Amino acid sequence: MPLRCVTFDLDDTLWDCAPVMERAEAGFYTWLSEHLPRVVAARRPESLIAERRDFCARHPELSHDFTLLRKGWLAEVAAAHGYAPELVEEGFRAFWEMRNEVQPLAGAAELLADLQADFRLGVISNGNADVHYIGLGHHFDFVVNAAIAGALKPDPRIFQHAVEVAELPAEEIVHVGDDPVRDVAGAAAAGMHTVWVNHKRVDWPGGPEADAEIQQLSHLKAVLQAW
Repeated sequence: MPLRCVTFDLDDTLWDCAPVMERAEAGFYTWLSEHLPRVVAARRPESLIAERRDFCARHPELSHDFTLLRKGWLAEVAAAHGYAPELVEEGFRAFWEMRNEVQPLAGAAELLADLQADFRLGVISNGNADVHYIGLGHHFDFVVNAAIAGALKPDPRIFQHAVEVAELPAEEIVHVGDDPVRDVAGAAAAGMHTVWVNHKRVDWPGGPEADAEIQQLSHLKAVLQAW
């Protein structure tokens, strides 16, 4: 079957995620210092991150929804220090806006605009980045994230949800992502084609390989044309 749809992972595929999250966590700590000072009085940033990870471990039922996890943790810690619950939404919004201050990789926006002429484009992401807020949303026909699908990649259910939204057979969709397990293995298990974006130029870690490998996004169109 011909390819008719291309879906993309976001973090570490269309932009570098680590510097974004580092800035967001630092900015969020500053926000906490200004609005919930009793929370940070005896805690360093790394301590708060460790406490949030503990909250996540205690709530596996929310593991697919990073938004609810962060809000839940913030509500818990705010209440423990006597702060009003209204600050939870304000605090999450402050973090979320900084989390979405991303810089797409060189040529990413141009690639998406170019591919729109020949393919339906979609997003399949575990995280809560928002392509519409970022300014890339007009390139995509649909967005599926783990919170919407109720499952995290590599669970095939998130990919199957995307197949349903795309209204196309899985065999006509190719998923593009940087993670060999979450993106490549997960999409393949759902019957999709796969392209591994190997930005770091590392060796394949093992297991069934992707249908194609690229080391930079600018190579993607040529790969798709040769399919």
